[in-house]
Amino acid sequence: MEAFFRTHTYLVEHVNAPVRRRLMDEIDWRDRMIGIKGTRGVGKTTFLLQYAKEHFDTQDRQCLYVNMNNFYFQDRGIADFAGEFVRRGGKVLLIDQVFKQPDWSHELRRCYDLYPDLKIVFTGSSVMRLKEENPELNGIVKSYNLRGFSFREFLNLKTGNDFQPYTLNEILKDHERIIKDILPFASPSRYFQDYIHHGFYPFFQEHRNYSENLLKTMNMMTEVDILLIKQIELKYLTKIKKLFYQLAEQGPKAPNISQLANDIETSRATVMNYIKYLADARLINIIYPVGEEFPKKPSKVMLHNSNLLYAIYPIHVEKQDAMDTFFVNSLWKDHIVNQANHETNYIVDGDLKFRICDAKSEQKIRFSPDTYYARYNTEVGKDNLIPLWLFGCLY
Repeated sequence: MEAFFRTHTYLVEHVNAPVRRRLMDEIDWRDRMIGIKGTRGVGKTTFLLQYAKEHFDTQDRQCLYVNMNNFYFQDRGIADFAGEFVRRGGKVLLIDQVFKQPDWSHELRRCYDLYPDLKIVFTGSSVMRLKEENPELNGIVKSYNLRGFSFREFLNLKTGNDFQPYTLNEILKDHERIIKDILPFASPSRYFQDYIHHGFYPFFQEHRNYSENLLKTMNMMTEVDILLIKQIELKYLTKIKKLFYQLAEQGPKAPNISQLANDIETSRATVMNYIKYLADARLINIIYPVGEEFPKKPSKVMLHNSNLLYAIYPIHVEKQDAMDTFFVNSLWKDHIVNQANHETNYIVDGDLKFRICDAKSEQKIRFSPDTYYARYNTEVGKDNLIPLWLFGCLY
């Protein structure tokens, strides 16, 4: 136990979180069992350590961070460890990568039942379905999602500002005023392309090659997050990776399920399941027509965020594809994005029409008063013409 306390103290003292994540204020920390899901690389470990740093002194032994990667837990369950922690006066146990512990959901349930004064905050993969696949946690765990950096967070980090997020309704109704509050302090266009290329995952701050690091992370998403959590045999890994690459190479479009099934030598149903797993891992986003959802065939499959475009197929990134990907990813947190016709591109929340377009080449567009135009290559807007970068301030 002493070794864990020493590690906790060292990690909390050295945690580097230059941008405070919005989720920190959205969580109800009074709950006894809190699950924080997120794709690999978005900063879940830093988030736990930042919570410890904000709420406890580094020498306070009421709070302890542990990582299930530690081989110690291969021989000891979470509940037994938690019992010893509680006997030593522990109040808050922060568990990183909980899915690495065999029978983790049962262990968490035991903790909840045996130690009513203990709070557990744990992290897990976005692939996990905490309640659907683990019914023993139903009613006791509150689940949250930690995302990669928004453009707002990236802009704050780069400029030293503290711009706050806006709701979609605020952006649609009051974007001209909002822009006037931002432009005197920062020029979003100076940083927007950098964010599109390498701003979503917080590890861009590390002194390593970003694309190589992202490729490594993407491989871990398929090899660990999908295979391990979904209990898929290793021999199918190459099929999943090949499917992912083909979807990425094709760009945002309706997938030909029969052709993909033929290419990776499996059934149409299996292809659909693999596509769902890739979406759960936050590697792709699936777009459906209004009113439809899985297992129906999607009307469009696109990469989850624009950084992935440049890591997988950097020599052929279409500007329009990157801008569409940014828009969908920005709205994905709190809104439903569906496919529309060519003239409007997307339907948001069932009735809001959007088109993503280049402000420098709009001559051929017939503007409609019932459509919002998210325009790139501009910092300002007017009426229903809104700069695309501003949708990156939704969280």
